[in-house]
Amino acid sequence: MTRKLVTVDELSQYLSLPKATIYTWVSLKKIPGVVKLGRALRFELEVIDSWIKENGSKEKDSLKKLLK
Repeated sequence: MTRKLVTVDELSQYLSLPKATIYTWVSLKKIPGVVKLGRALRFELEVIDSWIKENGSKEKDSLKKLLK
């Protein structure tokens, strides 16, 4: 089974969040599914979807509350 990896830009659009928020979450280790390819970051979309499903909606406000 192949993993669907997305870039920071793609994840930003998918979650409707600024890229800066995603980078902050990565540095704080608050977001799962991070794959480092050298200096580039990719995210496992299946892991992100499971994380969202476990923790509520994909809404920006819900995710911000979750990660405080």
